[in-house]
Amino acid sequence: MKLGINQPYFLPYIGYFCLINLVDEFILFDTVQFERHSWIERNRILKPNGGWQYISVPLIKSKQNTPIKDMKINNEIKWQNRLLAQLVHYQKKAPYYKNIINLLSSIIYNYYDNITDLDRDLLITICNYLEINTPILKLSNLNININEVKAPDEWALNICLAYGADSYINLPGGITFFNKDKYENSGIKLNFLKLKEIIYSQKNNIFIPNLSIIDLMMFNDVPTIKNYLNQYDLI
Repeated sequence: MKLGINQPYFLPYIGYFCLINLVDEFILFDTVQFERHSWIERNRILKPNGGWQYISVPLIKSKQNTPIKDMKINNEIKWQNRLLAQLVHYQKKAPYYKNIINLLSSIIYNYYDNITDLDRDLLITICNYLEINTPILKLSNLNININEVKAPDEWALNICLAYGADSYINLPGGITFFNKDKYENSGIKLNFLKLKEIIYSQKNNIFIPNLSIIDLMMFNDVPTIKNYLNQYDLI
């Protein structure tokens, strides 16, 4: 079984969805310490007059060692309206604006107590839209016994061993971080997904890569995005 593991990201870039599409099961690594100003709570979209800007979910301040699964959303702030307002400028130039706004609205206006559940439901909803059928699970919900972790790259290794996976695929940021021999000696095949260059029309003079999947979905239909999901190399 091919397994993917990553922290729960908020409306991540297409590489995250390439990974979900590639593996048999995808686990949201929500039991480790939350890091402020990370992709868990925010992502990037186009600005109306060029460049990019953040969209984000406000979180209640917590202790430094709070795990991701316990990070609460500040629902006293009407962040949903603010987020959609930041996307209004797409209406003039993005052919799939209405579809994507309706998709987002169907999720974000539900009540969510914590960021992990919101991120997970957004991931599942987008995967359904893109016809990706990979199960997305939360580590905090899995009843598995993970061996003691003695080095940072052993989290994924020990989860794979406890879960019964024989293959682990990671995004390219971990190439220098993981000890490949350690995985292979434990019977786990380790690969990294390297996304090929993906360029599409943003109706601007300068293309800005690796924005939130929302930007890609605004400008492209599902068959085109499904083709982009296969634009990678395994290394």
